[in-house]
Formats: sequence, structure tokens, C-alpha cells
Amino acid sequence: MLKKVRQTLAAVAFTLITLLFVDVSGLLHRWLSWLAEIQFLPALLAVNVGVVVALVALTLIFGRIYCSVICPLGVMQDLISRLHSRFKRNRFSHSPERKALRYGFLALFVVALVAGVGSLAALLAPYSSYGRMAENLLRPLWAAGNNVLAAMAERADSYAFYSVDVWVKSLPTFFIAAVSLVVIGWLAWRGGRTYCNTVCPVGTVLSWLARFSWLKVRIDTGKCNSCGLCERNCKASCIDSKAHKIDYSRCVACGDCIGKCRRGALIFGRPAPYIPRGERAASPSDGHTASTSAGVAAPSPVENTGGEAPVGKASLSRRSFLLGAAMATTAAALAQEKKKVDGGLAAIEDKQPAERATPIIPPGAYSAQHFAQHCTGCQLCVAQCPNGVLRPSTSLLTMMQPVMSFERGFCRPECTRCSEVCPTDAINPITRADKSAMQIGHAVWIRKNCVPLTDGVDCGNCARHCPTGAITMAPSVAADPKSPKVPVVNESRCIGCGSCEYHCPARPFSAIYVEGHELHRII
Repeated sequence: MLKKVRQTLAAVAFTLITLLFVDVSGLLHRWLSWLAEIQFLPALLAVNVGVVVALVALTLIFGRIYCSVICPLGVMQDLISRLHSRFKRNRFSHSPERKALRYGFLALFVVALVAGVGSLAALLAPYSSYGRMAENLLRPLWAAGNNVLAAMAERADSYAFYSVDVWVKSLPTFFIAAVSLVVIGWLAWRGGRTYCNTVCPVGTVLSWLARFSWLKVRIDTGKCNSCGLCERNCKASCIDSKAHKIDYSRCVACGDCIGKCRRGALIFGRPAPYIPRGERAASPSDGHTASTSAGVAAPSPVENTGGEAPVGKASLSRRSFLLGAAMATTAAALAQEKKKVDGGLAAIEDKQPAERATPIIPPGAYSAQHFAQHCTGCQLCVAQCPNGVLRPSTSLLTMMQPVMSFERGFCRPECTRCSEVCPTDAINPITRADKSAMQIGHAVWIRKNCVPLTDGVDCGNCARHCPTGAITMAPSVAADPKSPKVPVVNESRCIGCGSCEYHCPARPFSAIYVEGHELHRII
């Protein structure tokens, strides 16, 4: 029963949090964003005391149930490990704890967080690792499927679905997500929970608490015959069946061992004091144990306790199926992207991102330092941005953390989606009124790119679309009122939304772009 309940809860949590990342409708975050907030590291960085206390209490009562139910990366590893177990049964064995690796990775993670090296911390954070895989590898598949349904619905005169862009927002982050899937997937395929009990900093922190958990899997030495079946089915490799010992710091309370034991020697409950087998058999209170254990039938020869199914090329192809399908579909979607045309007459050249001295960080981040120390690069804000403005940074120190760019849209003053979904408070919750008055950057005009001067035609797009009226058009030559009009930026009114940069018709580089501010302010 324990295993079935755990698997049901894990399946529900894993499915819902995956939908949160791949959702293209922009609706699910209203009901599912709490699943990101109850992840251990985001709650810790956001100083969400209620969630942290609840997770600590959960661990002190049930052990590391968080790792096998709530953490999406842990559930993903269980799925991969279970797939391998269909081909090769009873494949695990007890192994000692790798303390040097566990605490070494934890120390490295803490130093990276304190120093603000977000790229290194993001590589080790389990929730962030899964978020990058879902956003960069699975979301393109989901979006492509949505576009197929949209095309079918359009032919039936239905607007139940609408087409969305499928594009790679950052090649470095895409490859990091692909490599992470290969490495973590290979570790899970080969050793079950190797990543959780060796690399994961959250697993290491929770292991300290799990040693003192109230409910644990314990071995009844009066019933155990040291067959080793529990040890060979423990994906955490924490059971030593010969010594009748369990390393509770690595046990994730999955219940697999309990389901495999044919003698009922494993029980999930309060730990009992150790009683030698001889004394237990002679004890009056345990007399029923002695009488029944003598009549236990020998293990059935039909059940396989040590055999291994052959593993051939088919299993190897299954092993890399998810990665290959994600990369192939994403590449195909990019290759088939339709060329944009102006009225069907001329191709429109794609815009190139501006070279900014200071990157633009989302409204609500307040400062670059605060953002770097709290953001784990989970990509949830990137996935949920309805305007296509956020994409992962390619800078070495802040790689995978979101930055803003305006080739595909601009940051609409009425949109606060990223602040609503950020689980670490790297982007603090803000209101629409706050955002409309928050200066995250300022517009900069590039004279040599401006259409009125290069092509001799009137434009004024930047001024017409500025939501704050920070741009006005003035003669390019002050002494000649009839000279071509060019934009003049009032930096004190500009909030850095990027509307001017997005609507500028100059190609491939806009004649006006937004320079970021390291410290945001209200104007």
C-alpha cells in the first residue's frame, strides 16, 4: 500500500509540474504555480518559512519522501530506472556512502550561491535541472503538437487552439539541458538514485534530517533469511541485507524493498530496538513469530531472484529515445519556420539582438546582485513569458538565468506573469501599477540606423508605440524645421519596456535599443 500511494502521488505531482513548464495557453500557472513554490531550494531562497518548516517536518516524520514524491527530477530518475528494470531485474547491490563527493558538491553549491555564480548553482539544483529539460527539450514537442491541433482546428473553423512559435531561445542552455538529460538519465539507468545520493545538494541536506526520521523501513531479523532480494531491488543502494542495516540518509522511502520481500521482514514504521534472532524466537510475546516462521515455504523457483534478462540494442535505443526525439523535433520545427513577409511582397530580415553594456533583468528583480543570488535558472519565467521577451543568458557567470531582449516582442506594462510564477523571489511579486512606474532600463537612439536618415522616409514608430510618452519626434537639424524628424528620448520617463526597440523597422539592428540598469527604481 505504501508503494502504491507513493507512486500515485508522485505521478500526479510530476505530471502537473511538467504541464506547468510546457503549457502554451498561459492559464495553468494560476492553479499550478504552487508546485514550484513547494520545491525545497526555491522555498529556501524565497525564505518561505511555512514551506521549509513543512518539508523539514515531513522529512523528520517520513524520511526523504520529498525526493520520491515532490521533486520532479527524482521522479524522472525513478521512471528511467524502472524502464531499465524491465530488462534487467534485481540489478542493484549495496554500496557505501560517498561522503567526500556528497559534501564536496554541497560545499561547491553553497559557495556558488553566496558568490552569486548563478550558472554553477543552476547546474546542481535538482528542480532547476528538470525545469531546463522540460522547457528546452519537452516544450518544443508540446508546442509542435499544439500547432498541429491548431492547423486542424482552423480547417474546421474552430479557434480552440492557436499556433505558437517554436524556437530555441538559447543554444548554450539547450545543449546544457540535453547533456544534463544524458548524464542524469545514464546515472539513473545504471544506478537508480546515484545522482540524488552523490551530487544533489538538496538530497544531501535532507539526508541529515532523514537519519532522525520517526518512521523508517526496518528489518525484522526474526523473519529475514538474508536472501538479499531487498538489497538487489533498492535503487538507493542503501540496504545491507547481510548485516541487516539500512542507511537512512540515502533511503528515499520508495517502498520497493517492502514489496519485494516475500517473508514480510520489512516494515515501514517506528524503529524497534534490536533483538537477536535467538532471543526473539524464545520470547513469549513473539511466540507467534517462531511458530509461523518454521512453516514458511521455500522461495518459489518460478520467481527470478538473481537472473537477468538480456539487454540488446533495443534497450540502448530506448535509453536515448527521449533526447533524440526532443532534439529532432526542435530542429525540424526550426527548419520549417515560415519566412516572414511584408504583405507577401518582400522578405523581412530578422532582427539581431542589441549589444548591451548592462543586461536587462525582469521588473521585480530590483537589482542585478539580488537577482544573481536568488535565481536558480529553472526557466519557469522563460516558459511562461507570453511576449517572448525572456530568454536564458549566455554570459558565463549568469548563464541560464533569464535576461530580456526585444526581437520578438516587448515587455507589456500590464503583464506581471514572471513575477507571479518565480518560486525563489528572484523576481518579487509586483502589481501592474508598480511595473508601469518601474525603470529597468532606458532607450538609446542610434543615429546611423534610423530610417528617416538612411532611407529619407518618415517613421516615428518608436514615439507612437511608447506607452509612457518618453519619446518625441524632433527635426534632425535644429535650424531646419523641415529636416527629417528623429526620436528624442526623455530618460526620466522611460521605463525600458522595449516597445520602441521591438517596433523599430530598421534591420537587422534597431535604430533604438534599451540599455539595462543594474539597480531598478520607481519613477
